[in-house]
Amino acid sequence: MFDCNLSVVEARSFYVRGRNVLLTRASFGPLYIDYYLHLMQHGLRNAEAADVMLKEALAVMTLHLCSRPQDEVCAWTINVVEPLMNLFVTGGSRPGRVTGRVFTEDVRKGTDNLFISQTTRPNHQPRQSVVEFNGTDILRGAEIFYDQSEQRLTRLFREEDEHFVMLTAEPDCDTEWLQSLRPEQVAGLDQTEHLVPLETRGYVFECGCSVDRLYPLLTRLPAEDLEAVFVDGFATVTCPRCGAVFNTPRDHFDEWQHTRPDSKP
Repeated sequence: MFDCNLSVVEARSFYVRGRNVLLTRASFGPLYIDYYLHLMQHGLRNAEAADVMLKEALAVMTLHLCSRPQDEVCAWTINVVEPLMNLFVTGGSRPGRVTGRVFTEDVRKGTDNLFISQTTRPNHQPRQSVVEFNGTDILRGAEIFYDQSEQRLTRLFREEDEHFVMLTAEPDCDTEWLQSLRPEQVAGLDQTEHLVPLETRGYVFECGCSVDRLYPLLTRLPAEDLEAVFVDGFATVTCPRCGAVFNTPRDHFDEWQHTRPDSKP
């Protein structure tokens, strides 16, 4: 179930009859509002360039999830050389949640940008791929990821009012038509093509993290490091998925350790 205070973005998928193309689209304005509220709540702020790229990565991830089996969980790490950063986005469709953050410290610097994808699904082997791309256009990077890793021609388009569209080749796709599509044509596809509605999925910007769920990160620390973390009786714990910051007292952590299922009597 979704938090009733969050805005649900409806991502819709269509089959483009006669072109053999899967189309997914959504407007992300409401989701971006919740993203900014999250940043404000935890005292976070991203540089403008990083902010734009992260928002676009969240949009592409959502459209990707809408086009995939509902029980898949996906995570992308996008390593950008200039400006140096890692963008991390992840999500799933059961429930429909996406989240992400920007890393600017201790980031690996190579010669090319990297698009690293990890996908898990019950009763399937996890899949991972790494694809190189140039520039800071996240949509173009995702297209290269689809071409090289998924081996499917895919086009991504930005439209007005935070609206994004993804078109992905299906078997016997009219690839010439798909490759030649221009933004002004995409905006009018409802009038020029036969779109068959498939399904609508709802997504929110939400990580689902809590301080109790982050405590296992502290249990991996050596005893002396753990004492240093709680040097003033409080520890600051940061979620690696969304950047949420929690300040927690030592007695709360000790109580959690004694009550967790795997604790020793």
